[in-house]
Amino acid sequence: MAKLGKRLKGAYESVDRLKLHALDEAVKLVKNGAKAKFDETVEISMNLGVDPRHADQMVRGVVALPHGTGKSVRVAVFAKDAKADEAREAGAEIVGADDLMQEIQDGRMDFDRVIATPDMMALVGRLGKVLGPRGLMPNPKLGTVTADVAAAVTAAKAGQVEFRVERAGIVHAGIGKASFSEDQLLENATAFVDAINRAKPSGAKGTYVKRVALSSTMGPGVKVDTAALGTA
Repeated sequence: MAKLGKRLKGAYESVDRLKLHALDEAVKLVKNGAKAKFDETVEISMNLGVDPRHADQMVRGVVALPHGTGKSVRVAVFAKDAKADEAREAGAEIVGADDLMQEIQDGRMDFDRVIATPDMMALVGRLGKVLGPRGLMPNPKLGTVTADVAAAVTAAKAGQVEFRVERAGIVHAGIGKASFSEDQLLENATAFVDAINRAKPSGAKGTYVKRVALSSTMGPGVKVDTAALGTA
């Protein structure tokens, strides 16, 4: 086992990793334990009682975090003519159609979100094997296939987070930076938990939210008491 450095060892010693904490207490512990020389990302992980191999147990959606993620989001938009202009005016860094498809096929992946107008989906569909595995494929249910590209770009840049449960039943996301205030992190974490609760699929049986933990990029995980989250 690798030897822990003084900073990381101190962080682990300051947290009882078996104890369940109220969400606000967990936020405080994680924020106080983020001592790296860079602004660490604060992440939430939730273990759900679902099997995403079944369509009626898939958990997927978007949530607008009240205070954003603290991360600069680069947006690529598939659109033409007036819609392309709207996307650029809203702040999209990359806008195109056939030319953008070719660039992506050639290896361009310097973006975090892909948005497309409905008429572009026949084109975008050819990129399914490239964008799909990276979770970047536009989807009307997530608001990334839309005629209102300006609103979609604005939402993406304002801190909208996409989530999708993984094969093991875990869903996770960054909910801010260690430099955020405790209140900001708590409100973002609460918004994410609420979104997961609203996304509870019809096929979920038994306990829906089994375990929840918060952590920073370089810090230990802090367990959250699910009984106080209003989950079922």
